Amino acid sequence: MVNTGMQLISFTCAVTGWIMAIAVTALPQWKVSAFIGNNILTSEIKWEGIWMNCIYQTTGHMQCKTYDSMLALPPDIQAARALMCLAIFMGWLSCTVSCCGMKCTTCAGDDRRAKAGIALAGGILFILTGLCVLIPISWTANTVVRDFYNPNVPIMHKRELGQAIYLGWAAAVILMISGAVLSSTCPLMERGGRYRRGYIGRSFANSPATVPDPPKPITSSSLPMREYV
Repeated sequence: MVNTGMQLISFTCAVTGWIMAIAVTALPQWKVSAFIGNNILTSEIKWEGIWMNCIYQTTGHMQCKTYDSMLALPPDIQAARALMCLAIFMGWLSCTVSCCGMKCTTCAGDDRRAKAGIALAGGILFILTGLCVLIPISWTANTVVRDFYNPNVPIMHKRELGQAIYLGWAAAVILMISGAVLSSTCPLMERGGRYRRGYIGRSFANSPATVPDPPKPITSSSLPMREYV
């Protein structure tokens, strides 16, 4: 019951992290305009994502425009597109595989060894999904910080970290931790393919059964000899 509850909790958290990764992919707040020097009050805020850039005005109006050419984009944006799409696909695959390997489902029948292997594969896929989210997020954050402190970059081209970057870091951590917990809930196995049930010491599963010896008949020779007068 404890392992089943841990599987349900880790699977729920992993699905939440996958949904967060989808939101990060769609949001345009990867890079936001920086307020430097006397430019504290501005009438518009610029957002730059991996699919479009938006201009949000203080009046409440927002205009977005997709990028015209993919080849003209910087390398970090191109890599972010590919890796985030890969993360979404791997997240869907991880959810499907993990559902088949969980103890509360009827997939794979009563073959506990097969279900343990499927659950382990689902946990590893969730960890890989988290890595696919972490790499583009960290790459974009490094580019933003590097350009922000570069004196050769004009002030109007400097950007700051947007909300999508922090949401992406949270999604990556949740995915990797949930995948690790889901993988650790698989039962331990012995050489013979049997499961250990709460005992990690010596196994008596393959030891031959011992039969008690039959009772011996009592004879007169076994009784002590006494002299009677």
